[in-house]
Amino acid sequence: MLGLERRDLTILIAVAVITLFAPIILNPFPTGSALAQFNAGYPDLMQRFVIFGIFAIGFNILFGLTGYLSFGHAAFLGIGSYSAVWMFKLLSMNVIPAILLSIVMAGLFALVIGFVSLRRSGIYFSILTLAFAQMSYNLAYSVLTPVTNGETGLQITLSDPRILDGESSGLPVTSLFGAEMRDTTTLFVGPWSWDFSVGYYFCAALMLVAFYISVRIFRSPFGMMLRAVKSNQQRMNYTGLNSRPYTLAAFVISGMYAGLAGGLLAAMDPLAGADRMQWTASGEVVLMTILGGAGTLIGPVLGAGFIKYFENIFSKINDGILHQWFAFMPDGLENFVVAVIHPFIGKGWHLTLGIMFMLVVIFLPGGLVEGASRVGRVFRRRDRKADHVESDAARQRAAAE
Repeated sequence: MLGLERRDLTILIAVAVITLFAPIILNPFPTGSALAQFNAGYPDLMQRFVIFGIFAIGFNILFGLTGYLSFGHAAFLGIGSYSAVWMFKLLSMNVIPAILLSIVMAGLFALVIGFVSLRRSGIYFSILTLAFAQMSYNLAYSVLTPVTNGETGLQITLSDPRILDGESSGLPVTSLFGAEMRDTTTLFVGPWSWDFSVGYYFCAALMLVAFYISVRIFRSPFGMMLRAVKSNQQRMNYTGLNSRPYTLAAFVISGMYAGLAGGLLAAMDPLAGADRMQWTASGEVVLMTILGGAGTLIGPVLGAGFIKYFENIFSKINDGILHQWFAFMPDGLENFVVAVIHPFIGKGWHLTLGIMFMLVVIFLPGGLVEGASRVGRVFRRRDRKADHVESDAARQRAAAE
């Protein structure tokens, strides 16, 4: 079915089911309760989950399969955003043309940058991609201000032509063939509430398509060639195979994924700024991929969700919430506990996330996917032991009879 093996199809179906019911799964606690701080079923946040999942899936095609570590993928994210906003300004607020232009423009830039950068490998390739990303950032920030609007960022205005939409009385919003991306339906069941957004499900559908394409790439002869590059590129070249076209194709595909993510960020909020091209954004997708499990199918999606979830949770917890949680303690002990936790929340959420990332890398070098496989092996061992015990008991009963 869909040209996938049974195991890959199972993973795809599982991702689709989780994505479909994410608004419910991510809001497990009643609204207004103390634990509601851990809810993440908000349309904007869920859209970021799937958008950065697309970004990480594309990066994994380059890094996970070929072993080429790029520190410049944020450049394609920014190019995708700028392309989408220009399409909104000139043509229409429909997100489809904007998304298509984002993918094409990011692919073209990736072709040029990859053609130069892939002449080197290892750390030299990483430094080259970082240099290109920083050049793109500085161009967008200060040199190409007529195109990018500099540090203010590119955004839509009432005076934009939008030749397919015509004039509008107010500032228009992004839409999908008439359905506004921000349209949200809220379902109330007792103290629980769940938001179902057009924008989220559009981004989620594209993530599922992107995930399916990545699975096909992983299982294709092309994917096998990329694994050969990662395994021993020099030996591969000695056999007479030219690895450059394969690595360049992987780089371009990965850049197009980043462009798609950038276009979706602009579709969610029609604003493009140079900050999306900063090296920190490139480092973030590296962390997502490694944290989830580089070279695995579902790992980058897990890593993106993990980082964006805890980034949101830890950053919004403040001292007032902590006092509410630990109000049952004596005042002195309560203040002490809050003082100890304070550096790890709010503005200090980077510290908490850094510690979690360090622990995962030390104890789970294969990422979250390795952790899940270890848990699965433990349960399988218990099942086998239970089966052995039952079979031994059955033999003993048969011998007694």
